[in-house]
Amino acid sequence: MAWVYIIIAGIFEVTWAVGLKYSLGFTRLWPSLGTAIAMLASIYFLNVAVKTLPVGTAYAVWTGIGAVGTALMGIILFDEPKAVVRLLCIMLVVVGVVGLKFTSSQ
Repeated sequence: MAWVYIIIAGIFEVTWAVGLKYSLGFTRLWPSLGTAIAMLASIYFLNVAVKTLPVGTAYAVWTGIGAVGTALMGIILFDEPKAVVRLLCIMLVVVGVVGLKFTSSQ
C-alpha cells in the first residue's frame, strides 16, 4: 500500500507544481488555494509512505514522479519544448524511479 501512497503523493506534487503556474505567483485566489491544498496532500501521502518505505527511496520516487509528471504537463499544457534530448532525459528519470521500485526491499 505504501507504493500507492507514493504514487498519490507524486500526482499531488505534479498538481501543485502546475498550480504554481496558474496561480501567477499566488495572486489568483482559487488556483492558489488549489495549489496549497495539493502541497499539503502531497506531503501527507509522502509522510504515510515513509512509515513503511525507506525514506531515501520514497523521496527519490516522489520527486521523480513530480519531475517527470511536471515536465510532461509543461509540454502538454504550456507548449514547452519537446526536443528529443529532453524527452530522453525524462525517460532516464523514469528508468531511475522504476529501478528504485524494483530494488527496494518493500
